[in-house]
Amino acid sequence: MANKPGAALIVGAGDATGGAIARAFAREGLTACITRRARHLDELQALAAAIEAEGHKARAFGVDARDEAETVALFDTIEKEVGPLEACVFNIGANVRFPITEMTEQVYRKVWEMAAYAGFLMGREAARVMSPRGRGTIIFTGATAAVRGGSGFAAFAGAKHALRALAQSMARELGPKGIHVAHVVIDGAIDSAFIREMFPDADDRRARDGLLVPDEIAKNYVWLHRQHRSAWTHELDLRPWCETW
Repeated sequence: MANKPGAALIVGAGDATGGAIARAFAREGLTACITRRARHLDELQALAAAIEAEGHKARAFGVDARDEAETVALFDTIEKEVGPLEACVFNIGANVRFPITEMTEQVYRKVWEMAAYAGFLMGREAARVMSPRGRGTIIFTGATAAVRGGSGFAAFAGAKHALRALAQSMARELGPKGIHVAHVVIDGAIDSAFIREMFPDADDRRARDGLLVPDEIAKNYVWLHRQHRSAWTHELDLRPWCETW
């Protein structure tokens, strides 16, 4: 294991932020281990191939982050076959909007499982493998909903508030053990296929730097990982220059 290069795990590596984070850590010399549910494996493998085409290393894993057994097995496989995990990023979104009287138990529970419970599973397993080494970085991607709930976003805000609390508790527990835990509040629309479909003025926003650029977000994640332990950032908020907040 000592001769194996380190690895970075990105749970929730889609076509925007997660993919950019994976590429950024791969450029740092870490093997980017990227996950989404198995039905997205073809897309993950395409991302891994693109990273390797740039001369870096990547592995794709079709994993349901809400499944404890699959998550435990994922960490064991990476540690055994790829290398020691130096950074773990939880990047699952689950942003949905429902009026409270129309929200079903199934929707609320699923959003919580995706955005909060899955974060716990990743965080616990990251702590398990990093603690004996006394080093590592664990980053959770948050949202505006992590600090204030909006109309129609009861499920999303509840889950993201829970994820933020998890990050705070883990930071206090694991910091003294040499593990850097951070929470990143993404406060604004991200330049992605989803936003381009939802916002008619997306092109105009992009032209005036009014959308968060995934590659610029990713630079901040790498910066957090590089920070000296004498000056660790726990919470970082990112938003376009013109965003109201």
